[in-house]
Amino acid sequence: MCRWAAYLGQSIYLEEIISRPEHSLIVQSKEAEECKTSTNGDGFGVAWYDSRPEPGLYRDVYPAWSDPNLRSVAHHIRSRLFLAHVRASTGSAISRNNCHPFTAGNWSFMHNGQAGGFANFRKQADMCIPDDLYQHRKGATDSEVLFLMALGEGLDHDPQGALSRAVARLENLSRQRGSTPHMRLSAALSDGQRLFAVRYSSDHIAPSLYYRWSESQQGWAVVSEPLEADESGWTELEAGMFLELDGDKVTLTEFTPVI
Repeated sequence: MCRWAAYLGQSIYLEEIISRPEHSLIVQSKEAEECKTSTNGDGFGVAWYDSRPEPGLYRDVYPAWSDPNLRSVAHHIRSRLFLAHVRASTGSAISRNNCHPFTAGNWSFMHNGQAGGFANFRKQADMCIPDDLYQHRKGATDSEVLFLMALGEGLDHDPQGALSRAVARLENLSRQRGSTPHMRLSAALSDGQRLFAVRYSSDHIAPSLYYRWSESQQGWAVVSEPLEADESGWTELEAGMFLELDGDKVTLTEFTPVI
């Protein structure tokens, strides 16, 4: 399992999410409170948007708490929209290409969860990636496959529908060839303008997910765990729900994976 945080709003320094809060993402990398494993030290990454349509991307295999470069980057870079992730591998190797977020064109994606028994159907899953998108398949994770499958299902035109179809296809492969839990999903994705998040599970254990509007930052935070212990205003995203944030507009819809 992993921990992640995303932000959309007025431009802020990345450290306002990644390193400054009492329960920042870096703190969660070694002391997560709502996760099966409290330590998430198998790498980290951040994707941020600025003046170009494509996001910048910085990833490495070190534990987030021990990399001074991450703190320096977070201290100096400002962004109106970014995704940050600390990883706990569910089986694939610790490598830079397996660290989240993943990017392709203007899209970025990160995931906490798993498709059960992925090693048993990795070949079949890879074959679900369209030929024109396979150049973006750099690593070996189920998360990257899910992202590229969603792109192939029409993420540009129908983010929720495309992700729903991709999740359904990957979950079906797990049911046919893998093992339980067939799908656990807490994910964030962005096209550079909007921020989307989803919480879903094929069983009764869905990874934690919260969102909150900050008046001081004039922005939305979507996180695996609240960033401050005594901070009010966090709303838990219910399992089986899809969240879209577009400026100050909030849209919540049911998420039911179907091909």
